[in-house]
Amino acid sequence: MAGLPILYWPYAHLDLGGIPLAMSTTSGAGALIIGILLITLGLTHWYQPHLRVFAGIATLLLTLVSFPVANFGGLFLGLITGLIGGSLACSWTPPATTEPSTASADRAPTAVPAGESRPGS
Repeated sequence: MAGLPILYWPYAHLDLGGIPLAMSTTSGAGALIIGILLITLGLTHWYQPHLRVFAGIATLLLTLVSFPVANFGGLFLGLITGLIGGSLACSWTPPATTEPSTASADRAPTAVPAGESRPGS
């Protein structure tokens, strides 16, 4: 999910050689909103496949917005996965639903030459 790295990095607290590094800034609120919206769009695409183009385009736009807003799009992890996921969501089409046909309907009727009989008759 593209939203998880974008959600995580602004609130991560790291220690570099005993020096605490807190990344929670004012961009953290933007990252939190973008991350939640990306997760929501992912779930929308999963449960409402007829909205796939909307979800894909919105994912692409939010991912591009996350680059300047959310610490380079979740340190490029969320940016790359969001661009790939949004592109795949736009290009994916659900499989066509067809009714299973019977075995006799699959075979086309063929003419039997004069003097010969059909197998099984």
